[in-house]
Amino acid sequence: MSDLSFHTYYIALGSNLGDTFKNLQQAVDYIFEEIGATTKISAVYNSPAWGFEGADFKNAVLELKSKESPHEVLNRLLAIETKMGRERTPQTGYESRIIDLDILFCDNLHVTTDNLQIPHPEIPNRRFVLEPLQDVAAEFTHPILKRSPKQLLESTSDTSKLTRIDEKLHNPIKKYPIQDLSYLVIEGNIGAGKTSLSKLIAKDFGGKLILERFKDNPFLPKFYEDAARYAFPLEMSFLADRYQQFLDDIRQFDLFSDFVVADYDIYKSLIFAEVTLQPEEFDLYKKLFNLMYKDVSRPDLYVYLHQNTERLLQNIKKRGRSYEQDIQADYLKRINQGYLEFIKNQSTHRNVKIIDVSDLDFVENRSHYLQLLKELV
Repeated sequence: MSDLSFHTYYIALGSNLGDTFKNLQQAVDYIFEEIGATTKISAVYNSPAWGFEGADFKNAVLELKSKESPHEVLNRLLAIETKMGRERTPQTGYESRIIDLDILFCDNLHVTTDNLQIPHPEIPNRRFVLEPLQDVAAEFTHPILKRSPKQLLESTSDTSKLTRIDEKLHNPIKKYPIQDLSYLVIEGNIGAGKTSLSKLIAKDFGGKLILERFKDNPFLPKFYEDAARYAFPLEMSFLADRYQQFLDDIRQFDLFSDFVVADYDIYKSLIFAEVTLQPEEFDLYKKLFNLMYKDVSRPDLYVYLHQNTERLLQNIKKRGRSYEQDIQADYLKRINQGYLEFIKNQSTHRNVKIIDVSDLDFVENRSHYLQLLKELV
């Protein structure tokens, strides 16, 4: 899986041709669909044309979370402008436009190239940027000037008069009311992408993220070398560790007010143990499990990501964990069957969704990710 580190961008939007408010909303929708999650949107302001004679503009600023690089975000913003009908002319200076999209900040980065400067050099001189910027980034400090939007407003040379309008831009993320859940579990076979999807959802929807701590298990590499010998200590160590994590993480959240996203369900312990253990070992294991988890909280939604075995093996190879490279297709098939049997037995008293993601690359392709979100809600 690719790197899932995220940048925080502040993007300025402006329009003074056609239905200007509708243009801003269309741009917000495209940015969400093609670049990343919109986490904050300012009020919309009417402002006079700046630097030329023309119709008044409507302006706004949004906060954006994206894993894309600054140059990639720039390219996508330019593509959105073109899609919306903006035609750039070779003349110099400012002109009316159906849409104008500018990167103001990306984290605290300094970028200077032929076609991109971050922070945008004109921020201190533009009231139509500073007023909406203050709505979404009041605590942000300009990484070069070391001043907040309010301080920059107080000292700007721009004396333009802006009017804040009542109509508000709609955040497209509200089309996916996932954050209305309290406790969401993303499950799947080894290499199905459950951790990547959990991270994406937690980032986009402000969820509290709980990830399985499997990387610290000393028995896991040994199990893949000699399953018969290390199956029982492996499953017992997982049982103990997941119980400790349950006490440490899940119980610290108020499931009535927090939105929690986890990349595992504690019942996976039973699924894997039944596949890996001998029958008498599993009977003992199950007794211990039922004693430990008799009062466990159940998720509002349990999602199982189904990947075909070939894709699972490709993903396992791609992520490059040395101790996983000898996993056999038959083992993955047995794990998948274990999950399906578990889901079948739980479906009457759990909200369960099985989603086939074999043909989706929801990490690299945002349209695939949004398609998957639609299936969740």
